[in-house]
Amino acid sequence: MAGNLSDPQTWLEQHGDYLYRCAMLRVRDATVAEEMVQETFLAALQAKDRFAGQSSERSWLVGIMKHKVVDHFRKSVREQPVSDVELMNDEFTGLFDKDGHWKIETTGPKEWMDPSSALDKAQFWQVLRRCLDGLPPRTSRVFALREIDDMPSEEICAAMKLTKSNLWVMLHRARTHLRSCLEQNYQGLTT
Repeated sequence: MAGNLSDPQTWLEQHGDYLYRCAMLRVRDATVAEEMVQETFLAALQAKDRFAGQSSERSWLVGIMKHKVVDHFRKSVREQPVSDVELMNDEFTGLFDKDGHWKIETTGPKEWMDPSSALDKAQFWQVLRRCLDGLPPRTSRVFALREIDDMPSEEICAAMKLTKSNLWVMLHRARTHLRSCLEQNYQGLTT
């Protein structure tokens, strides 16, 4: 039995901006994000009879969009074999000793607000988006799939053609960069 959906002609007005923001957070390209939203609506229109009503309409659309984003990443991996490790080497110069250990002790992000309330703040998402933009595109995609979309590591490795070791290195570097970026750019926004 199919669940209740609103009129597909209203989907763009009801969900378009939200889906676009979700897509931008993942792909960081306005044109690609717009295509993701269009592909999501097209796929949803074709699958509307299979909507079971086990989630909200918006959650169902976001789920479809996540699959479209993964497909996009799979395609881009085939077309663009760039090594993120080479792109990020300079960023980590001086942070580690010759054995790979941290040279300095870190105490964590300074003056952060309660993380659960920070997630609700538009400023946090703006800063996070800027920080993600500072990562190489492939590293940003991997981070978004794992930490924002909560995709299992095995699926990310398959979609992005990575070994598990490469995945963990990329995630570590992304987290290190994001931590530093958020410490520098978000503390002024906390009140």
